[in-house]
Amino acid sequence: MRGHSTGILGLIRQMSGQRKVLALTVLAGIVAQGGTLASLTLAAWLTGVAICGAPASDLLPLIAGLAGQVLFTAAARWWQSWISHFLAFTLIEKLQMRIFDGLERAAPATVLGQRTGELAAIATHDAELMERFYAHTLADYVGAMLVPAAALAGLYAVAPPLAWVLAPFLLLVATVPVWLARYAARQGKQVMRELGQLNADTLEFIAGQRELAVFGQAEAFVQRLLQRTRTLGKAQQHYGVRSGLEQAAIDLLSAAALLAMIFCILSLLAKGELQPMLLPLIVVLASGALLPITEVTQTASQWGELRAGAARILAIMQQRARVLDQGISVAPSNTRLRVEQVHFAYHHRSRPVLQGVSFQVESGEIVALVGASGVGKSTLGHLLLRFWDPDSGAIYIGERDIRTLPLATLRQLITWVPQEVSLFAGSVRENIRLGNPQASDQQVAHAARLAQAESFIAALPLGYDTLCGERGTRLSGGQRQRIAIARALLTNAPIMIFDEASSSLDNENEQAVHQALDSLRHQRTIVLIAHRPATLQRADRVLVLEDGQIKTHPHHTTQHPS
Repeated sequence: MRGHSTGILGLIRQMSGQRKVLALTVLAGIVAQGGTLASLTLAAWLTGVAICGAPASDLLPLIAGLAGQVLFTAAARWWQSWISHFLAFTLIEKLQMRIFDGLERAAPATVLGQRTGELAAIATHDAELMERFYAHTLADYVGAMLVPAAALAGLYAVAPPLAWVLAPFLLLVATVPVWLARYAARQGKQVMRELGQLNADTLEFIAGQRELAVFGQAEAFVQRLLQRTRTLGKAQQHYGVRSGLEQAAIDLLSAAALLAMIFCILSLLAKGELQPMLLPLIVVLASGALLPITEVTQTASQWGELRAGAARILAIMQQRARVLDQGISVAPSNTRLRVEQVHFAYHHRSRPVLQGVSFQVESGEIVALVGASGVGKSTLGHLLLRFWDPDSGAIYIGERDIRTLPLATLRQLITWVPQEVSLFAGSVRENIRLGNPQASDQQVAHAARLAQAESFIAALPLGYDTLCGERGTRLSGGQRQRIAIARALLTNAPIMIFDEASSSLDNENEQAVHQALDSLRHQRTIVLIAHRPATLQRADRVLVLEDGQIKTHPHHTTQHPS
């Protein structure tokens, strides 16, 4: 229960900048519910007076007052709906921005071991689920305390015994969600977890249809999805059964309250202690005390799902940054890259990946980093980019330890061309311009020319305006790679890291990438993480990474193109 309470309290803390709107939302809820109670009370009094044969002249002021009260209540209801949803959607936008910030801080690692589909569900479904909390819970709960209290006070003024009869039932109805709160929390967490797993599996199924078809596993994966759906259905069924029990308990207690009130009313009438003309008023006041509580307890039956969603959202929002971004924005005097005695281990591994790595890359030099798969080459590239920080040792650009540079400044100095290129569904121009959103079309074209991408872009149906498709599926691997190089060049970063950029390319595309490297010679400081001999020939030096250390420092490889 403590964790779940923390989740709800965490949602409430998100309102810190919206106190005025929150106060107006609560006020609107009280005015709207109070207006409804006042309208019904006035109508009940009017009915009682009419039953007792009051002349029409006495009824007209009451009718006019009732009409005015109804109009006021309608306006209050509209105001409540508008202000509560304004607050809800403002806070949901704030939540989603903080979710995205949490995902960014965690990059490039996963968040709490969650899969892509689960994270997408949290950023969309869970965040939208909070609309129910912000728009329909907070103000309603305040109103559900004040309005019934006012109705009960009115009932006490009319007939004190009736108020004493009704009060215990109000307390019992209000506490119904507490009876099964532990089950609600557990079941809500289970529903959200199964929904996230189903979303993740569905995304994998969509992305991997080609591979599933090739290996004849499409039907097996469909069965896996069906099993996930059945599991989710069972979790939702258990959640629904518990919610139904809560609703049944509320209905049973409400009926019991009604029966107790009827017996008490009959007893008072028999003793002559209650006037018949007050009966409509008593019914309205009793209903006004009971109905707001039953409404909020019905929403409370969904708190298990709300708590689970809140916990998942807050887990991402509170995700700690992998590295601290608190440097001073003073550019180094040169772009010499120096790695000194760097040690690094992933937390889930007992043996360090890097154990005292040291080397230096001069400005304008191309250095290749080679080694067996899994030896730590890409890890070293990630450390250069500060996706993580070394456990010990330091990395310098010029005279500056990169930990003393703001991340924005560092990313202006170092850019990266990965092996697995991620393109967005937009146009070729938009994907290249990701490296510099303010770049002109001429700058985009120049970067494409340096990356040896201009010729194939010109042959596309719409040239630079051709859509790349989701994840760049409309382009070949070599084309995607050259767009990635153009994107990196557009940053104008003086240091470039090529992480196996040509490892999966055919000869023609590999040659194009090599030509791009040749065009950059002496213009950039380049680190090549590679193993192909043709790529290594472009390097001025080759460094061999083995057993977490640089083993050899050959001064030159074979002759590279001039």
